[in-house]
Amino acid sequence: MGSRLGGEDDDAITDINITPFVDIILVVLIIFMVTTTTIVERSIKVELPDAATGEAVSKDVSVAIQMLADRTLTLDGAAITWEALRSYIRSERSKTKADGAELICLIGADKNVPHGEVVKIIDLVRQEGVTKFAINIQPVPRPDAAPPEPSL
Repeated sequence: MGSRLGGEDDDAITDINITPFVDIILVVLIIFMVTTTTIVERSIKVELPDAATGEAVSKDVSVAIQMLADRTLTLDGAAITWEALRSYIRSERSKTKADGAELICLIGADKNVPHGEVVKIIDLVRQEGVTKFAINIQPVPRPDAAPPEPSL
C-alpha cells in the first residue's frame, strides 16, 4: 500500500488568488506613470514670474492664454491673433453661459513680457464679459513660512 505525505489534497480550491490581479494593476500603473511624464513634457516653455501668495482656482470652464517672450499670443498652446482670441472668448462665454457655468481665463506671460502687454490681455478678457481670471505664476516658498518637516 502506498501512502501520501501531507494528507488529503483532493479538496477544491476555495480561496481567490489575487496575486495575478495585483500584478496586472501594477503593470497598468507603471504604464500610466511612464506615459504621463511624456505628456507633461510636451508643453510650451514659459518662464513664469515668482510669487509667494498664489492660490489654486476652481475650474468651471477654463482657457489658457499665454504670451511668450517674443510676444506671441497663444490660446491653449496654439498661436492665435488678437481678433481670433476675442471671437473665441466671445463664443466660449456664450456656450458656458447657456450651460450655467462660468468661463475662467488663466493668463500667463513670460516674466520678460512688459506689464502693458499683460494688461492688454486682461482688458480684452474683461471687455468680453469674463469676470473670473487668474494670473499664472511660478510658486516659491514664502520667506516667513515654516520649513517642511523632515520625513523619516
